[in-house]
Amino acid sequence: MRARRGAAREPLSAWPGYVDALSTLLIIVIFVLLVLGLAQGFLSAALSGREDALAALNRRVAALTEELALERREAAAGEARRAALARALAESERARGAEVAALAAEIERLRADLSRVAALLGEERGRVAAREAEIAALGARLNAALVERVELLQRYRSDFFGRLREVLGERPDIRIAGDRFVFQAEVLFPPGSAELSPAGEARIRELARTLLDIARRIPPDVPWVLRVDGHADRTPIRGSARFASNWELSAARAIAVVQLLVSAGLPPERTAAAAFGEFQPLDPGESPEALARNRRIEFRLTDR
Repeated sequence: MRARRGAAREPLSAWPGYVDALSTLLIIVIFVLLVLGLAQGFLSAALSGREDALAALNRRVAALTEELALERREAAAGEARRAALARALAESERARGAEVAALAAEIERLRADLSRVAALLGEERGRVAAREAEIAALGARLNAALVERVELLQRYRSDFFGRLREVLGERPDIRIAGDRFVFQAEVLFPPGSAELSPAGEARIRELARTLLDIARRIPPDVPWVLRVDGHADRTPIRGSARFASNWELSAARAIAVVQLLVSAGLPPERTAAAAFGEFQPLDPGESPEALARNRRIEFRLTDR
């Protein structure tokens, strides 16, 4: 009975060992699973970080790829611009080469023109020098001719005054002053009148005959003229309806003398009448003698 009981207890005594073994195995499995779980967690966390880093890296690669594509597009555009610029420069160089050739030809043409102008200028300078020499020679001859004519006119003036002195005689109221032959007004005109007196008319006709005789011997190319100057004193004219001033009186007297000379045969183109009134007195005094000296008719043989 005890044997059976012992036999019956033997299976029961092995079970706890199995249980312990299973427990241990279970613990080991749980530990392994726990380790695997932890490892998986750690691995998942590591993989997650790597995925994030990989995603960031991919984004960075994508950005770099885009930047590279942009750089390539810009480089391609720059290359296209450089190519276009190179083509433009080449065209410009070719055009400039045609322009340079044209400018060079123009410069050569201008140089040739300048050489011709310089040659013409030299010739013109030579002609100008010759003309200046000719003009100088002509001027010298003209001056000599003028001097000769002046001397000739002076000689005829001297002859004229000498002949007049012979004809008119020595009178205090008719005198020679320098290059002028002076008549006192009273010799020719009544006081305050521009009508020649008979004695005055005779004197003027004698003068005309003398001048005509001398004029026949004066060469026709000598430009002589007989100028008749009328002068008056400072005494105002009163009670005269014809003359408003001494100036008008002196002018009328000079014109009357010239008209008589012309009627006596003197060419009109060889005569001239001038009036000075009281503005060129010979004597600044106020005495009757001084006033009489200032009332005068002057004859001047001069050139035009």
